[in-house]
Amino acid sequence: MGQRAQAAGGCLTAALGAGVGLAVWSYDVRNRFRRFEASPDWSVLYAELPLAVLGGILASLGVWALVRRVRP
Repeated sequence: MGQRAQAAGGCLTAALGAGVGLAVWSYDVRNRFRRFEASPDWSVLYAELPLAVLGGILASLGVWALVRRVRP
């Protein structure tokens, strides 16, 4: 596999991981947003959303690197 194909595979893996992180975050977000006595909890947007997306990216790239190392 060439270097361009490896780079494209890594970028696609990161994009897929971001999508998975966003999908996991969006599950039941309405109940988490209205957590405290009908006042919005904004930390769901500025803290949990970026962490979920970054976590998805890191997890997918970790799996991608592991697969690349195991399979020559």
